[in-house]
Amino acid sequence: MLFPIKPICSAKKTLRDGTSTIFLQYCFSASNRTLLNTGIRIPANYWSLKQRCISNKLPQAYGNSQRLNEELIRLTRIAEDLVTVAINNQISDKGSFVKKSFRSDFNVSTLNSVKANTFTFNAVEQVKKQDIYFQLDDYIKSKEMKVSKATLCVYKNIKAHLLAFEKYRCKKITFDDLDFSFYEAFVSYLIFHHIHNRRKTEFVGLKLNTIGKTIKHLRVFIKDRVKRKIIPAIDLSDFKITEEESDAIYLTHQEIADIYHTDLTAYPYLVEYRDLFVLGCLTGLRFSDFSTLQSEDLKRDMLYKKQTKSDHWVVIPLREEAKLIFTRQFKDKLKCLTNPEFNRHIKTIGKLAGIDQLVRFSYKKGNKSIEVAKPKYEWITSHTARRSFCTNEFIDSTPVELIMKISGHKTTKDFYRYIRITPEEAANKIKQLWQSRNDMKLIKAI
Repeated sequence: MLFPIKPICSAKKTLRDGTSTIFLQYCFSASNRTLLNTGIRIPANYWSLKQRCISNKLPQAYGNSQRLNEELIRLTRIAEDLVTVAINNQISDKGSFVKKSFRSDFNVSTLNSVKANTFTFNAVEQVKKQDIYFQLDDYIKSKEMKVSKATLCVYKNIKAHLLAFEKYRCKKITFDDLDFSFYEAFVSYLIFHHIHNRRKTEFVGLKLNTIGKTIKHLRVFIKDRVKRKIIPAIDLSDFKITEEESDAIYLTHQEIADIYHTDLTAYPYLVEYRDLFVLGCLTGLRFSDFSTLQSEDLKRDMLYKKQTKSDHWVVIPLREEAKLIFTRQFKDKLKCLTNPEFNRHIKTIGKLAGIDQLVRFSYKKGNKSIEVAKPKYEWITSHTARRSFCTNEFIDSTPVELIMKISGHKTTKDFYRYIRITPEEAANKIKQLWQSRNDMKLIKAI
């Protein structure tokens, strides 16, 4: 539903301090309108009439332009919720009702406490059903006990991306907007305009795999709301999930050994990180699993662990080095580790171990291919341990089905995404198979 509500800021109504108040103008009929005071005041020359938002050149003395625009979007949503209530309850004087009820701290969830002759609880529920962010919050809450914290973060990122896109286009996002045109505009925004921070550095644009994950889970969320009959069916057939090979590496057995035997006498605080990383390389566990191991998880030289992400039990035989690391780790209680901290330290350890050959990866941004070259240790993350385990076992001819029993992968398609071998390694692997079958020679038929 489109609401005749728009923010306005007129230079004709300038206050003594040189600022003008931003109002929400609600046209509730062809000839009648009312103004809702947002309480936000800026010099009128910093108001963009075309985009109907505050310019990012607004001096800090008048406030942060980004936060003020976010507040405008929030206040507009409040006004729209009030209009919905008025329409659903057939209130004749919609303008007076909205003007009387509008305030910056208004919470639509309190509407059911107002007198029944004004509006009903059913009207409140209708407003909630139309709010995509309320439904996202409800969906996230329903998943809290069913998925990992990492997956919950993905859901929350979807909401953050939608809010950022809403602010960028200065228009509220509703379920009615979710068509192919929205999909194209949303993906284009995420590729070319979305601003995000990593290690206090500002980046513009997300990688295709991150965008693909956002679209994938957005589709799952929408389908869930449709199944529950909260919203009508939406055609998502054109919501394609973008994907490309990730910039991920694996470490060979020799590189893992180099890391394990690196002299960290001058860096004693890194020993714990080094040992846990090597343990991950030898077990295939995710960071969320190998960083939360308990002494009772080891039974008869086997590691019994319920995976946090998949809620699936795996049983992993331990090599002598892995058992030694595991036993040593639990002499003292493990401290709580964070993934960013772990990644930062394991890169340092990789550098000390001399894993510094140049590695190049490329990725797509729109129709451009961008290449990045960094020393191999710069590409190491906590997930490198899991990829290294799967790849090394695959190279060593361990049957894929057995590797999956340890790694916990449910499908071979998911498993093969973890395999990272060079063309030379693939060629050598095929050569070994040929030699084992005596297929390297052409035998002349007699």
